[in-house]
Order: sequence, then structure tokens, then C-alpha cells
Amino acid sequence: MKVSVFNSAGKEVNSVDLPASIFEAKINRDLMHQALVRQLANARLGTHKAQGRSEVSRTGAKAYRQKGTGNARHGSKRAPIFVGGGVAHGPLPRKYTKQMPRKMRRAALRSALSAKAGSEDIILVEDLVLDAPKTRDMKAIVDTLVEGESALVLLPGRNENIEKSSRNLADVKTLHANYLNIRDLLGYDKIVMPLAALDVIANYLGDEESFDEIEEAGEEA
Repeated sequence: MKVSVFNSAGKEVNSVDLPASIFEAKINRDLMHQALVRQLANARLGTHKAQGRSEVSRTGAKAYRQKGTGNARHGSKRAPIFVGGGVAHGPLPRKYTKQMPRKMRRAALRSALSAKAGSEDIILVEDLVLDAPKTRDMKAIVDTLVEGESALVLLPGRNENIEKSSRNLADVKTLHANYLNIRDLLGYDKIVMPLAALDVIANYLGDEESFDEIEEAGEEA
């Protein structure tokens, strides 16, 4: 798949062929959904906690005498039916983490990148350079390239000027290419990446047997 390469001013300066194994892979929506659910689940802290009747700080004395009051028999104000009592069947700390094989995770990334490439949502730029952190300059570059849509800017490595200039832009996020993940890929309209970031992705996702090939081999067997 041939894609145009632009400069920071939005003018086409070249064209490159995207690696077919990454940007023309089979689009597996179920696999992308599984990877997204896993990432969101793994981000949950699971620190929620409610106090049961044995944990609340209240007196253990009997609320009132056993007989003669006309009320139900109660032995403690810690019971869940009383205000300030313990919570019945409340949440407890737990782990929400889900496991997913590495080849499946990377296949999900290839599917997402292929979907973005198929809808022409990947924008390649020659390079992204700012002399100093300047939100206004970064906004001008992004508006030129994506025309008002949200953008995920993939960087080949540390670039303080670009990263700081993007912090105050609500619809722009910078991400190092080797931290590519399914949530950010699917969460933005356009993917903007310098050619150097494309090389990082090619090295990261291009040297492994694809999950689709494993599936096809299993079907043939």
C-alpha cells in the first residue's frame, strides 16, 4: 500500500510503501475487542472496599432489651439494616487482570493499523521538529495535517518540544511508537507518524509469525 508523505506544512513531498504484513493484515474485529477489553481491565486498580458488620466502628452492645419493646430482636447496631452499620455483600479488593498471548496482542495491533490504513487515517510526515515548546505551533501543524479531527502522534523516541507542545491540546496525544496500544489506536481519528516512527513499528511488529498464519495453519490441519 503506497501512502503519501507530507511535510509539516501539509505539502506532499514523497510516497512510501507501507509493510503489507502490518498494514494489510486480516482485520479481526473480535481480536481487537478482546485486546481492548484486556487493556481496560488491566488498568483497573481493584482497590474498592466496603466494611462489613465485623469491621465497622460501632458499639457491640445490644441495642435494646430482648423483650417488651415491640421491636424485632437485635443484638447489635452493626447490622446492615441500621444506618452506620456494615454493608452486606459489599465490594472487596480484587484483581481484574486478563491474560492474552503476545502473538494475539500484536495481531490485534496489526488489525487496528490495517483498519486505519484502509480508511486512509494514517498520515505520514517527513519529520516533526519544533525549535521550542509552543502549543500554538503544534496546533497549526496538527490542524494542517488532520483538519480538525483528533490525532494520535506517534514519536520514534523522546521529543520534549513536541510532547510539551501537545499537552494542552484536547484532541491530540503523543505516544512513543514502541508503546503502541490498541486503546489509543482505536480512540483517535487519525494516526500521525514520522517516517522514523514507522521504522520503529516495522521492527516491532514485522518480524514475528502472524496470528492469522497460525489460525490458517490450524484450520488446514
